Amino acid sequence: MAESANKRNRKKQLQKIHKEVITTHINADFDALSSMLAASKLYPDATLVFPGSQEKNLRNFFLDSVSYLFNFAKVRQVDLDHIKRLILVDTRQKKRIGKFARLAGKKGVEIHIYDHHPDSPDDIHGDVEVVRKTGSTTAILTRLLREKKIPVSPDEATVMCTGIHEDTGSFTFASITSEDYEAAAWLTRQGADHNIISDMLTRELTTEHLWLLNDLTRSAITRVINGVEVVITKVITDEYIADFAVLVHKFIEMESLNVVFALAQMADRIYLVARSRIDEVNSAEIAQAFGGGGHPQAASATIKNQTLIQVERSLNALLDTQIKSAKRAQDMMSSPIIEISSSETLKRAANLMTRYNINVLLVVDHDILQGYITRQIVEKAIFLGLGNLKVNEYMHIEFSIVHPDASLKEVQELIIRGKLRILPVVENEKALGVITRTDLLNILVGGPVIPEFLHDPKKGGSIVRKKNMAGTMKERLPENLIKLLNEVGHIADMLGYNAYLVGGLVRDIFLKHKNLDVDIVIEGDGIKFAQEFARNHEVRVRSHRKFGTAVLIFPDGFKVDVATARIEYYESPGASPIVETSSLKLDLYRRDFTINTLAIMLNKKHYGILIDYFGAQKDIKEKVVRVLHNLSFVEDPTRMLRAVRFEQRFGFKIGKLTLALLKNAAKMNWVETLASRRIFLELKFILKEQDPLSTIRRMNKLKLLQFISPHIKLTESIQDLLEEINKVIAWYNLLYLEEPFEPWKLYWYGLTSQLDAKAFKELTRDMGINRKMALQRKSGDSLLNSLFKFDGTNYQLYTLLLPYDTETLLYLMARAKTEKMRRLISFFFTKLKGQKALIDGKELLQIGLKSGPVFREVFDSLLEARLNNLTKTRDDEIRFVKDKFGDLL
Repeated sequence: MAESANKRNRKKQLQKIHKEVITTHINADFDALSSMLAASKLYPDATLVFPGSQEKNLRNFFLDSVSYLFNFAKVRQVDLDHIKRLILVDTRQKKRIGKFARLAGKKGVEIHIYDHHPDSPDDIHGDVEVVRKTGSTTAILTRLLREKKIPVSPDEATVMCTGIHEDTGSFTFASITSEDYEAAAWLTRQGADHNIISDMLTRELTTEHLWLLNDLTRSAITRVINGVEVVITKVITDEYIADFAVLVHKFIEMESLNVVFALAQMADRIYLVARSRIDEVNSAEIAQAFGGGGHPQAASATIKNQTLIQVERSLNALLDTQIKSAKRAQDMMSSPIIEISSSETLKRAANLMTRYNINVLLVVDHDILQGYITRQIVEKAIFLGLGNLKVNEYMHIEFSIVHPDASLKEVQELIIRGKLRILPVVENEKALGVITRTDLLNILVGGPVIPEFLHDPKKGGSIVRKKNMAGTMKERLPENLIKLLNEVGHIADMLGYNAYLVGGLVRDIFLKHKNLDVDIVIEGDGIKFAQEFARNHEVRVRSHRKFGTAVLIFPDGFKVDVATARIEYYESPGASPIVETSSLKLDLYRRDFTINTLAIMLNKKHYGILIDYFGAQKDIKEKVVRVLHNLSFVEDPTRMLRAVRFEQRFGFKIGKLTLALLKNAAKMNWVETLASRRIFLELKFILKEQDPLSTIRRMNKLKLLQFISPHIKLTESIQDLLEEINKVIAWYNLLYLEEPFEPWKLYWYGLTSQLDAKAFKELTRDMGINRKMALQRKSGDSLLNSLFKFDGTNYQLYTLLLPYDTETLLYLMARAKTEKMRRLISFFFTKLKGQKALIDGKELLQIGLKSGPVFREVFDSLLEARLNNLTKTRDDEIRFVKDKFGDLL
């Protein structure tokens, strides 16, 4: 009888469960689970039912963690006829909820929907719909729990917070909203355990995973569709891999990709994982076409009854129709324009074309575009003796223009149909920029928008992916620096400027080298940007109006260099550059080597996008130092020294052409055109390197040392001395003394040790080096002689060495020929330097000594006694004073 009652109770319980069901989408993830849990707090009588499979991490979570929290039933246990209310969370697509789709539109069944996905044609319409654009559905439901003041336990808060973390990429995805942050903060206050969250979201890769990840990388192909770069990859495996989406995410992180469509053939099904970081590609729309769904940033689909080839073909055809370019003429143009007045001469036009290395000049009068003139016309006119005629005599006055808002398609039709070399972008008769054939070609094939005059047709285009570096920056840069860069982007947005992180820091992010030298380029007014930044933060600004640059100086001394995007040209070899305002493209083109031409966008909309106009990523990967153009060393001969420095620092090789150009510049002796101080500045950077000796040897091989001084020869004895200097510096660093020193000075002394005192003095004067260095070096030889003969007290050694700075003494230590001399200098640093009397002036007054000049004599005597081991304690010193100066007490 008891057994019969239990059966009746169980049947009654099942009927109650079946009346109200909470479900989600097939292949449920943590956001789906946490949304179901949150919904169960709003619908306490409802049963939770998965409509189909779940992600592996979610299954493991049930097996290993807190399954006791949930009132789950298996889908096969649910009788649809008993259901009166269906609660859908994290989906509303009919084809994604399994057999529960049959309840859509059924009379007598209420449907309540809570979702954050965008609308789709397959959406179910509910009696209650709460649909908002957030990073996670859990955030929507958490807000309702807060408003209704429904409590959650720490375990429930942990699961719910896990869902928010997973669906927002731990708050890194572009879809995140303030509601997600607020929900996570509230759940944290309810006791969410973030250590558990981290453990649950961590995926360990098996050997099989690593093989598949390798297959994803090797099979990846890149397509450029309407200027958008799309990566398509595929793998085949006999068994089902539950964590395929995780592997795709790893692949995206490794390659820093923006758009990826990954196909996997597993047994009799094809699985599609789609990811997009850009607005031009909506992953959800693509996945929906294959019966799946998701977000614009992340979506998936499971495809039956098709081969991998068929799916791949359908995917490519779909991408061709679905991906629309968002590029407008203003995004493609080179700006600011380089122009000439119609009243200027053809000779003047030729000079401008040569100065800026361009082939076409726009002709502008009073800000109104009049036409354009080409290098071909100008050169022919000058050849015919017409150089003094005005530009308006031979300029083209029939030309096409385009509005800044014109689409890529419009620009393409104008340039291709009209066979145009150049297309001005004009608004209200004012030319804002130009688009060249090369600009268009680079966009269509997926490369950077390189101005035609920066494009070397012999070398071909530099077709490089635009990567999003936000994740890599977060991983490799300090948190406070990431916050600073975000704030730079924010201020730039406020001013309507574009801001970029440029220079060595971007290069060293790739190389994984520590570098905190922050260089910012502003397309706009760099000084105005710096001033606005200072108004919003506790920083000082030091500006240089002539160059359009500024330095932000923070309270702790940290500095950020800010520059207006500019172009430099040289009126003669080795001369200081003439600076003019320009665009980022031209700003990067003026740099020394390709590896230093990378830029990262900091504005919020495009934060983290890497810009590589000149093949820097390729050269970094191949470990090559290359100049940007063949006259680079002629314009600035100091780049010869810099090329060697970078080559040795990074273990790179100077490119074949670059090396030939360097040797030619050295042979032509262009360095003679430089001021000695500019040469020394570059040399100083070399001597500050971790291993300057390798760079010095390379300079010697390339015959560059002669430009420092023709008297400097890298003999074996000089090399031995430099090696000894290395050892001495290493020894001194191990002492961990607080007194700072400058190692470069030791190498400078060593490199110039062959020079006599007079020659060294003249060289230091010409190079603007501190006169004290010449004086210290001059007396160094006599000091070595004194040390060789020394046989005095500790105090006498102290007074002998104290006048010399640390660098000079360490240099002399490296030069010392005997162990005795080295030991004396070592003893000075470790035992004598920095010593002082234990008692102070106050105690001298207490003894009865009157304040006055005698105090100096007393302290000198105390120091002598202490160094000579005559006193050791404070009491010893007091007795010493009373004994020696008793007549003054």
